[in-house]
Amino acid sequence: MRKYNVAILGATGAVGAEFLRLIEERNFPFAELKLLASKRSAGQVINFMGKDYVVEEATDKSFEGVEIALFAGGSISETFAPVAVKAGAVVIDNSSTFRMDPEVPLVVPEVNPEAIAQHKGIIANPNCSTIIMVMALKPLHDIVPIKRVVVSTYQAVSGGGKEAMAELEEQVADIVAGRPVTANILPGASLKKHYQIAFNLIPQIDIFKENLYTKEEMKMILETRKIMSAPDMKITATTVRVPVYRSHAESVNVEFEGPIDLAAARAALDKFPGVKMTDNPDEQIYPMPLNTSGLDDVEVGRLRYDESVDHGVNFWCCGDQIRKGAALNALQIAEYMIEHDMFDKK
Repeated sequence: MRKYNVAILGATGAVGAEFLRLIEERNFPFAELKLLASKRSAGQVINFMGKDYVVEEATDKSFEGVEIALFAGGSISETFAPVAVKAGAVVIDNSSTFRMDPEVPLVVPEVNPEAIAQHKGIIANPNCSTIIMVMALKPLHDIVPIKRVVVSTYQAVSGGGKEAMAELEEQVADIVAGRPVTANILPGASLKKHYQIAFNLIPQIDIFKENLYTKEEMKMILETRKIMSAPDMKITATTVRVPVYRSHAESVNVEFEGPIDLAAARAALDKFPGVKMTDNPDEQIYPMPLNTSGLDDVEVGRLRYDESVDHGVNFWCCGDQIRKGAALNALQIAEYMIEHDMFDKK
């Protein structure tokens, strides 16, 4: 099997670390591996598959000879994605920089793999909450077209990076020990105010827009329409940060254009790649963040009719934000391209 020269930009963060775990777990065919980060993180040594790699500072010369560039996300993508493409790499980017660019495919491989072929060097990985939701929406939309979606998210602190995860741990320890609690990260490190997340919920993820939705909420709305090629789909979202380490949860209400059979919906979800039905109310079985952390599948449960409308269902879903919501989805895009010889045809 042909092997590929791979670079990971943002290798020292939570998503970068997950890239490395998945490359080993999935036996991803890499020849050379280059670990890149900002100047602040350069020089760290990461042992991977028995070999020590020194993290290099990303520069204009970093992508020479690289075929697959996995970007963990952040504002650095805007600077280095064009550089990597110019050097001959295909960039799979986890940041929000290119997602709504009409020239850049926004891809969840199980949902819209055909979009990959349209790339011009950059492929965007969707927002984590969007990925988890569309994995459940797609098989239902294939049965009966979706008219409207109302989603409320319960998002783990992993979405705020390893610093947010560390802060939750520190706050819990401080509370248990009776020490004063400090907050420096959430709802966003760059925001003027920060709130305790331990034993709390924060109904703000990212900045507020002029329409009073947060940027995270608008990402879910706009990205879902693009991924599902449904520009007129009505969607509203409320995104909330919760004191959970990993794995996002979502309460989703879907109204369809016509009648939908609940048994057919359940069967379609259960056979959809990457989705697992975890739904047995009699046995109190349903998806939970604790049980889905570290897993690849998006789990769906609490599936039931919405008795307040003619053609509606409710469901609850959970998925690991760092895996399927970020690193796994990006790596699956690369695997799809390898399987279809798309790197050799670019």
